[in-house]
Amino acid sequence: MRGGGIFGLSVAWEAARRGVRVRLVEKTTIGAGASGGLVGALAPHVPEQWNDKKAFQLDSLLMAAEWWAGITAAGGMDPGYARTGRLQPLADDHTVQMARGRIAGATTLWRGQAAWEVIPATGTAFEPQSPTGLLIRDTLTARLHPRQAALALVAAIRARGGEVTTDDTPDEGAVVHATGTAGLAELSRAFGRTLGAGVKGQALSLGHDARELPQIFADGLHIVPHADGTTAIGSTSENAWDDPTATDDQLDALLVRAVAAVPSLAAAPVLDRWAGLRPRARSRAPMLGPWPDRPGHFVANGGFKIGFGMAPKVAATLVDLILDGHDAIPPGFRVEANL
Repeated sequence: MRGGGIFGLSVAWEAARRGVRVRLVEKTTIGAGASGGLVGALAPHVPEQWNDKKAFQLDSLLMAAEWWAGITAAGGMDPGYARTGRLQPLADDHTVQMARGRIAGATTLWRGQAAWEVIPATGTAFEPQSPTGLLIRDTLTARLHPRQAALALVAAIRARGGEVTTDDTPDEGAVVHATGTAGLAELSRAFGRTLGAGVKGQALSLGHDARELPQIFADGLHIVPHADGTTAIGSTSENAWDDPTATDDQLDALLVRAVAAVPSLAAAPVLDRWAGLRPRARSRAPMLGPWPDRPGHFVANGGFKIGFGMAPKVAATLVDLILDGHDAIPPGFRVEANL
């Protein structure tokens, strides 16, 4: 296994959980890229225009509670997971009509296991400002703390006898390449065309305790209360930068927008600022499956913005393929879809 981000760690855990001897190599630090961020919003796609990507993500989100509980039980570390739901403001009559039109679709497509509804705003402090006085509430959205989740996976892998190391000795057995933006660059070189690239994101963490409350999606921002009493705000999407890990005044603008959406955040101190590259495959879907023309090598990459939410299903699907030859990878997820 190569790569200590969420996909690499998740596949390693799934294999170790099934009794496979696992060796994960991370050349720098666990969560060195996007998986070391702050936000951790496990949010579903809109319940309409259904496709393989949305169905795969739904399965993963529904698997998540039991999957993360197993990780906690194995390694003794808490990833900060909770299915607390999400609120979104509705700006005008048109958006209200669209939101109400999706209620029936959510009931059917989410298989009765979560709700999408339009509710009146209550005026409580941790609610988004809504011009219509109405909000979307869904009960499928969950959250975790990315850094805690990565460390919880390391602990669980080691508890099952797996190795997590920086020692880059020759590989044995099946090799999974889950190396984020560096992996996308390697794939692009191998195939002589761009298969994906990194998109810079910036996020921040505030000292505001709303840990039991739903997260908020407003003005394109994820506002996510965590179990440790912090609230994360994210994120930017930047295709041009000088330093991929440097924060700048774009985060200040992010905070202004967050306070406009949720005024109770105005007095909260900024505890942390983060920037990093998120791997986006050319297809914009996760890239999963065999590395063409390289027998015994597999790819798990491209989890742009949805990597933590997709991780349980990505891990199960890839390990099913490697161990049992069972190939249930959606066509649009395959490496070939990006060629």
